[in-house]
Amino acid sequence: MPYPNYTPQEVAARGEALYERQLRQAMEAEHKGKFLVLDIETGTYEIDTDDLIATKRLLARQPQAVIYGLRIGYPTAYRLGAHFASSAERRELSTGSHSHEYQLSK
Repeated sequence: MPYPNYTPQEVAARGEALYERQLRQAMEAEHKGKFLVLDIETGTYEIDTDDLIATKRLLARQPQAVIYGLRIGYPTAYRLGAHFASSAERRELSTGSHSHEYQLSK
């Protein structure tokens, strides 16, 4: 979402700084894996397992919000592609009708 007063890099830098300074410690133990959307101008935020729902709730409260979003406890909000199966996962897969060396992310 473009904002007239901020570059994407400024939104990210301010959002990351606010999260690190004010929210991270309190959030990670209780909300790991959930999405946090944060208005970088007011500090108002919403948390949900669905990032779109959290964003809609924040915009209902702060219609002019400049939004930064993240997935709590993870370096990125989303993961694309497959991951390589561990030895245990490969053994479990090989007992089925099809054996694969990798599986798609859920």
